[in-house]
Amino acid sequence: MDDDLIDDDDISLSRKSRLPGAGFFYPDSLDEEYADRRAREAIEGAEAVVVADGDADGLACVALLRERYDAALDVAPFEASLAARLAPESNDGEENDEDETEDSPVGLVTASPHSLSEALDRVADYADPGVDVYVCDLCPDDESITETVEAVTARASTVRWFDHHQWDDDVAAAVRAAGVDLVIGASDEECTADVALRSLDDDFPEHLVDLAAVTRDHDLWIKEDPRSDDLADYAHWASAEEYVTVVGRYGPALPEPVVDYLDHRRVEKERLIERAVDRADLHAVGPWTVGVTYGRCSQNEVAEALREQGADASVIVKPAGSASIRGSEGFERCHEVAEQVNGGGHPRAAGCKPDIYDDMLDYAHHWTTEGATTKRVILSAFKRLLEDDETADE
Repeated sequence: MDDDLIDDDDISLSRKSRLPGAGFFYPDSLDEEYADRRAREAIEGAEAVVVADGDADGLACVALLRERYDAALDVAPFEASLAARLAPESNDGEENDEDETEDSPVGLVTASPHSLSEALDRVADYADPGVDVYVCDLCPDDESITETVEAVTARASTVRWFDHHQWDDDVAAAVRAAGVDLVIGASDEECTADVALRSLDDDFPEHLVDLAAVTRDHDLWIKEDPRSDDLADYAHWASAEEYVTVVGRYGPALPEPVVDYLDHRRVEKERLIERAVDRADLHAVGPWTVGVTYGRCSQNEVAEALREQGADASVIVKPAGSASIRGSEGFERCHEVAEQVNGGGHPRAAGCKPDIYDDMLDYAHHWTTEGATTKRVILSAFKRLLEDDETADE
């Protein structure tokens, strides 16, 4: 494939908003090879290993753990990289190359719920015997994770797991039976950084206590602290190591180079948000008004705009095939909708990827129809939720 066909810098904003990023078009085998190499480099020889979600909440936990182990990286190289990215001749905000950074004694392996098992397998394969292992902001789909967890506990000195998602009781019992110290916070009251902060029971500096509080404001979609949007954007645009190092040093009071970088990236971000909001339709599903749209965009801001238009819940379908579901005071059942379509999450924020893509023709249809099939499948999940309520009432 010609690289120019997937180069974001050479396509119009309209087309860019309808298509996935360049990484989508890389074969999974290449992604797996790169992920395995990076994980091995981070795990081998580490004093402790953290398997964490790569969002602001999971990475805040890593910052706390590196502080506890006195294992934070030097922030200066990352600040220099930020300045270089803002130079006129730079590649418009591409993140720094993690291969050129040093490794911390507390190794970081980022994972999603779908790649959790593979990440833990790598810990079991590459970690030194007696290592401390932490899993943060990740919830297994089912009990099939148990064998992998047992392999990790057999290798490690201790395994501690901090999370705040909605766990199945049997899955939680199986993980604990495998020898894990599992702490699950209330998903509508705490983020995982809160859970880690209280569970580690250490004398953390004030800027990291503040980091957990602002992360909660973003992750639970409270939206009372303007700094939470900065954390969310920075976690999305920076490499995991950069984010952990910078917030570990400064907390939510991000330094000037980061603020300048965010301002630079937000110009295009706002334009993509406008495109998604313009495409949105409102649907009545029983007592709920559901806003549905499509595009590569920042889902929280789009959902906020749709809520201002009267939506109780919002569905933002992404070009890569996944979707974000956001709620409000009028709808706190996003996780119940997502669970019907291969996903999960929280009452007011959840994600999913319907199992409807068999080949590239299905994706081509997805892009050219602006996610028509995915929209229909998720709206049907809202309707089933309503039908279940009516059956229960009867």
